[in-house]
Amino acid sequence: MLFNPSESGQGFLEYGMLLVLVAIIVLIILTVFGNAVGNIFSNVIANV
Repeated sequence: MLFNPSESGQGFLEYGMLLVLVAIIVLIILTVFGNAVGNIFSNVIANV
């Protein structure tokens, strides 16, 4: 074959998009449940 395109750039792009998606999901979860998680840690520290 005279033309053999490299697909490594596509793989990196897919991994990058997946990483961005996971980061966005983590930020949304922390925004929604941030105060509840903070209260749980505060209660644990107060009881120790």
